[in-house]
Amino acid sequence: MHLTPLTRTLSLCALSLALLAGCSTQPPMEGPPPADRSFQAFWGKRITGYLTAADGTQLRYSVLLPKGNGPFPVLIRYSGYDSGSIGGSAYLADNETFSVAMDKDLVERGYAVMGVQARGTGCSQGTFDFLGPQYGTDGRSAVEFAAQQSWSDGKVGMFGWSWAGMSQLMTASEQPKGLKAIAPGMILGDPRSDSWAPGGVPNQEFTTTWHWFVDMRWDAVKASAASEHDERCLAQVEENKARVVSSSLMYNLLRHPLRDEWTKQRIPRDRASQVQVPVLSMQAWQDEAVLAREGFYQEHLNPQQLWMLQTSGGHNLYESERFRKEKLYPFLDHFVKGEQNGFEQSPHLQIWQETVADNRIGRHEPNETAHPGWTIERNQYPLAVKPVHFALSEDGQLIRDGQGAGKPDTYLYPIPGPEVNTYLNDNAWSWQHPLWRKGSLAYTSAPFEHDFLSYGSASADLWLSTFLAPDTDVQVTITEVRPDEQEMFVQRGWLRMSDRKLNEQKSTALRPWLLDEPDGIQPMLPNVPALGRVEIPPFSHPFRKGSRLRIWIDAPSSTGGYGFAYYSLASRNSLYHDAQHPSQLVLGELSGVAIPATPPECNAVLKQPCRHDPLSSFPPF
Repeated sequence: MHLTPLTRTLSLCALSLALLAGCSTQPPMEGPPPADRSFQAFWGKRITGYLTAADGTQLRYSVLLPKGNGPFPVLIRYSGYDSGSIGGSAYLADNETFSVAMDKDLVERGYAVMGVQARGTGCSQGTFDFLGPQYGTDGRSAVEFAAQQSWSDGKVGMFGWSWAGMSQLMTASEQPKGLKAIAPGMILGDPRSDSWAPGGVPNQEFTTTWHWFVDMRWDAVKASAASEHDERCLAQVEENKARVVSSSLMYNLLRHPLRDEWTKQRIPRDRASQVQVPVLSMQAWQDEAVLAREGFYQEHLNPQQLWMLQTSGGHNLYESERFRKEKLYPFLDHFVKGEQNGFEQSPHLQIWQETVADNRIGRHEPNETAHPGWTIERNQYPLAVKPVHFALSEDGQLIRDGQGAGKPDTYLYPIPGPEVNTYLNDNAWSWQHPLWRKGSLAYTSAPFEHDFLSYGSASADLWLSTFLAPDTDVQVTITEVRPDEQEMFVQRGWLRMSDRKLNEQKSTALRPWLLDEPDGIQPMLPNVPALGRVEIPPFSHPFRKGSRLRIWIDAPSSTGGYGFAYYSLASRNSLYHDAQHPSQLVLGELSGVAIPATPPECNAVLKQPCRHDPLSSFPPF
């Protein structure tokens, strides 16, 4: 079908989900997704204007003040989407990146909600530079501006997820006056390893389609500005649209295909140790937009000032009403408002297990109605786990605490594995390649004799060789094979074998840490086995008694919003699992947890779809 430019742009947006934000995940359509709700003005007064950054650049802001007399505590959402236009006509029509309902809650709780537009985006001046050094200093200017306004009581917090979460970490690292707490969710802590090239495999689909999504969010900015006859904003949006291509991510990642100084300047994790205010972090295991690893920035924060919620599910679960009411709002009320509600005594870590949603229909409802099947609470992070080794062996065996044996197994490359959780087929497995039996390997454990809770990062340590090809890309998928012949998605990781060299000082049995430097590139030699350790991003999953653990090995395929430019030279790859080449999967076991006996129904857990076991000898009916 021929696509018009508009339809093509919207198709790309649908594929990207709103990268770092809460866009609709519905299939492509003619025009923006229809709003399933709208709002009347819920604030007492709206103030818009421009604040001046340290270098003189003017950044657009919009503030929604509560009804009644101020001054008020202030909560800032700072991003490059449409945050500087909150309260406009597009916003009231729910043509908004984030959650209008959340803003309404916060305003009605007595907060002034302030949206700030990043430089070079929307109708802010400057040059777009995603996560560049000025992103943090601009955030500092915004916080200190807000703290000094007559409608502000001088107490400022920050909230939001995705791009609006990254802004918090970078802003707080600048230690602005007046900042009391931050609540970032679902961020890129190390953008290259989390998104741009996880395991060294370029993720070009996501970064390219995100550009189109940002462009569409600026169209919402234009719509609000047009209804307000704001000629200054309209002119700036058009200027930013014309200039952004030369500084966009898709352009810069072509110029910086490997980790270099430009990349290293854009790692929020490396600034986390400078954060001195309380932090509430939210992390989703099957996050389709930023991965669950988040650069492991939380490990660089003061653990006494860190509260975390980890959950199965996807990128926009920050909208969950249960999270907001039980965690986010009490956290902000205590640390920003100063209410003595006892939040500081609450467990520092809560893990939502087998998260489900009461309503799976709509743009917001699957996230707003999400809640855990059960929870784990601890008073410290990170948690100690026991590494458990599963050896890959002949006949597709995965042997716990055993040793592999037999001749190498071979598979054709590149035959991509099945797609999972894509924006056009969310919460589902897609079809398998016609040659999947020749293009993938699977290793399956015996049924578990006791319940087993896997938690945290994992490592697939694979001895691989190629036939003549100097490189190959590996995808590892972990699944649970249930007693009812259903196979449930758990997690995925990737590795470009030429990028396999490790930072030995940082690597552990459960977390391979790639050196990921140009000088560390190591080509494959023909038919010579090499050890590649594939990092599996963090997850928490219960394998109940009677279930089996499985690992799939094949070429990268679309997962969530990630679409890979995998190494294309065809090869026949061999995987070794003998005593000299002990390929293994290492999982972390979290002990002392009582797992509920009854599992959730298949396809009930968010972002962990089931399918009939393709290796089963029984038909799918």
